[in-house]
Amino acid sequence: MSGDAWISETAPYLAPREPGQGDAWADEAARRGRHGGQRLLYAGEVEAPDAVRVALGLPAGERVVVRRRLILLDDRPVELADSYYPLSVADGTPLAEPRKVPGGAVTLLKELGYVGAEVVEDVSAGLATGGEREHLELPEGGAVLRLLRLTRTAAGAPMEASLMVMPAGRHLTYRLGKRDA
Repeated sequence: MSGDAWISETAPYLAPREPGQGDAWADEAARRGRHGGQRLLYAGEVEAPDAVRVALGLPAGERVVVRRRLILLDDRPVELADSYYPLSVADGTPLAEPRKVPGGAVTLLKELGYVGAEVVEDVSAGLATGGEREHLELPEGGAVLRLLRLTRTAAGAPMEASLMVMPAGRHLTYRLGKRDA
């Protein structure tokens, strides 16, 4: 995060939240004495981008529900996060509506009967596109990391594919199991 040493873990973002509990990003930032937030840029139905379509095992031209968010740290943009859901999972639910989802998407998905049991993350690097540069306030030629996260149920059904784009100075640590005491 712009030169700061910041290691973020995946596991807290995959766990449903308890009633009254803040979102995982706000909690992580607060533990570091910072303010984490997000701005919903779009929610609704779109044609699935190729990487998402392939990850979710959907045919060409298939539509999905997307929630596009700009992730903020101390009111500065640090990540673009787009979460895609098959229509069979999200159509007609609050995920498709342009408003906050109480408890977050993972909590709502659990209420709908979808619990993530397997997560696969793929990370690549490249130059930011014009839209990415604009949202993340990067200079021309700025580099980004792109993370594609696929979440499947215990039965192996794909339930969510997320595309996250962040400035390349970010450090990612993967820990999906419980720590030994």
